[in-house]
Amino acid sequence: MKHTPGQTLTMTPAPEAHFTGQVWMERQAEGVLRVTFIPGARTAWHTHPHGQTLIVLSGVGRVQKRGETALTIAAGDVVQIEAGEEHWHGAAPDSLMQHLAINAGETLWLGKVTDGEYGG
Repeated sequence: MKHTPGQTLTMTPAPEAHFTGQVWMERQAEGVLRVTFIPGARTAWHTHPHGQTLIVLSGVGRVQKRGETALTIAAGDVVQIEAGEEHWHGAAPDSLMQHLAINAGETLWLGKVTDGEYGG
């Protein structure tokens, strides 16, 4: 068993190469990140070889699978992303959003989400 007290966690800025807007990440455990997005901030398009689970902790956000309409997500929602699905996620234009991102393996980063894709 390993116990990590909350005060030892460190919030770090997300890499600009893979995110648009201000985003902060805190590693909670192996394969688990708490991610905070300011309004309008989002990930780039990406995939996960073993899928990903998002648990929305607070605020309102968006998630989109390539080729489908973006969905609105809110505190309490759980999103299951299948292995290999191209997708992005982030905050709504007028709300902060924080979620837990749970995944195993590397993330394959693709191109950034355009303002048109985000607003579409």
